[in-house]
Amino acid sequence: MTLSSTRPPATAVRRLTTTLYGYSFLDECVLLYPVYTLLFSDTGLSVWQISSLFALWSLTGVLLEVPSGAWADAVSRRLLLWLGPLLTAAGFALWVLVPSYGAFAVGFVLWGARGAFVSGALEALVYEELERLGAAERYAGLMGRSRAVGLVAVMTAMGLAGPVLARGGYGAVGAASVLACVASAATATAFPEHRSAAADDAGSGAATLRAGLARIRREPSVRGAILLVPSVAAVWGALDEYTPLLVRETGVPDARVPYLLLLIWAGATAGSLLAGRFERLGIRGLAWLLGVAAVALAAGAAAGTPLALGLVAVAFGGFQLATVLADVRLQRRLDDTGRATLTSVAGLGTELVTVAVYAGYAAIASGAAHSTAFVLFSLPYALTALVLAFRARTRVRNESPRRGCRTQ
Repeated sequence: MTLSSTRPPATAVRRLTTTLYGYSFLDECVLLYPVYTLLFSDTGLSVWQISSLFALWSLTGVLLEVPSGAWADAVSRRLLLWLGPLLTAAGFALWVLVPSYGAFAVGFVLWGARGAFVSGALEALVYEELERLGAAERYAGLMGRSRAVGLVAVMTAMGLAGPVLARGGYGAVGAASVLACVASAATATAFPEHRSAAADDAGSGAATLRAGLARIRREPSVRGAILLVPSVAAVWGALDEYTPLLVRETGVPDARVPYLLLLIWAGATAGSLLAGRFERLGIRGLAWLLGVAAVALAAGAAAGTPLALGLVAVAFGGFQLATVLADVRLQRRLDDTGRATLTSVAGLGTELVTVAVYAGYAAIASGAAHSTAFVLFSLPYALTALVLAFRARTRVRNESPRRGCRTQ
């Protein structure tokens, strides 16, 4: 009796896990990622034009992040998960078929829409399916491993892009990228999705959004969990774009830069894989994690040597682990009806902080070394660690028995 009752959930969890890993790999194994800036430059775009494309990309995500989450809650998470990759496939096809500023701009709008569609919907679907199967405790480990799979896919794309570009040019790289996106969309159709009656009765996307925002105002625990996500995820996610410049600044030849970048990516991958082991880490433990990672980032960047980049890898591993754990804390505080909406609100906060980091980094690095910018951006993590440590201390104090109370 026991075996027959547990076998179906185990099979269902295995199906969900396999689909998620396949989706994560195909979604990130895009050969255009490491070379699209070269495509822009070779097409004749100026640095200003390339920067404006990045701004358009981020702005699209900001505008669509929360509405797409409400749509996912009101309609279907799986729908957005397969529609998103098809948008990027169309954008990448435009890039290589009619390379021009206008085509690149349309492609970035489509890519930004894809990011907004997937953000929130994926986390909500995975958590709810695990919860339905009585396996919600596996969420941290599963999402950590899926992000590690995605990082491995990025490294795979980095290794394949050069040879494919040399043999077939941007057309071959673009064709491979479009195929990866289409395969990702096809994989998304295999995701299970069982919406509850409460979720089906949630109403329109606008009503879901209003209910979600009301809950943020009403429940401090939800509000705190949402604010923690951008506090942890945004800064290091933006700094990742500048790691090649930090590596080059150590004096290594350009040919060695990719290998040292792989070291940093390996650190982030290790952080993802540790998520299941540390999923029960409390606020005090999270404060220590962010504090140690902040010190490692500052020390590794300030040293200015290739060997010290190992500390940057350690820092990125800590930040990646903290990012997964922040998502876990958020999902445990949400219910099914507005899960994607509120997860997207956290994603919106991450996008806004990321744009601010881009602007701040440009202002700092225009007059100082890249290592200085990295050191300065370790400070927000040190501040977040102090805030979490203070919250943990206050909570312990409030929960401890009252002493010295005089009785009449």
